[in-house]
Amino acid sequence: MTLHEIDALKQRLDGLRPLPPEAVRNLREELVLNWTYHSNAIEGNTLTLLETKVVLEGITVGGKLLREHVEAVNHRDAIHYMEDVVHKEEPLSEWQIRSLHRLVLKHIDDANAGVYRKTNVIIAGARHVPPDTLHVPERMAALMRWYGEGSAPLHPIMRAVRLHVDFVGIHPFVDGNGRTARLLLNLELIKAGYPAVVLPVQRRLAYYEALDAAHVEGDIAPFLDLVAECLREAFARYWYVLGLA
Repeated sequence: MTLHEIDALKQRLDGLRPLPPEAVRNLREELVLNWTYHSNAIEGNTLTLLETKVVLEGITVGGKLLREHVEAVNHRDAIHYMEDVVHKEEPLSEWQIRSLHRLVLKHIDDANAGVYRKTNVIIAGARHVPPDTLHVPERMAALMRWYGEGSAPLHPIMRAVRLHVDFVGIHPFVDGNGRTARLLLNLELIKAGYPAVVLPVQRRLAYYEALDAAHVEGDIAPFLDLVAECLREAFARYWYVLGLA
């Protein structure tokens, strides 16, 4: 699906605004649950979709690790924070990225939550090797300069994709980079008026391969295609809830 085709879907949705409040509420509840489940599952969390739902409702699931419960609640809270940033129209900053990450790792690894890594890391299975820890602060500062100065001419979807790819390439934290990157991806999409996307755990391999192609070969097309397909599916959820499917 091309960016032009996605923009046509956005134009159709914009023409239907303001959406019925009950539809907005239903779509948001479904998004928060599915996004939390899939983003955590990509990282190895074993809670099922229904188990994630009851955990977010405050119920403990027997036989599951405490960390998995906390990851679900943390991710939900990080989405709420991201929504608040969008609502207030705050410009993205390193402080906000650190704050998002702090929520992702809260009560899991408080010593490293919101703190740039102090060790070098290897991404298991990937060809790409993130930069030396000594270069992380300057690389993050450069990413923010690009975001503030050099990304303006880009299509909003490409801007969101590029931010995700470059952030993951830096891998600034010891853990939680993937979940934070997907929060940043959706923050940019929502700011630009697009639906948030859910990158499904079933496409985890394609996701990893697309990121590796972007980092090693400079080929961002596979990841852009994946995000575009997820956007098509996000719009489809709107059409269904609005009775337009």
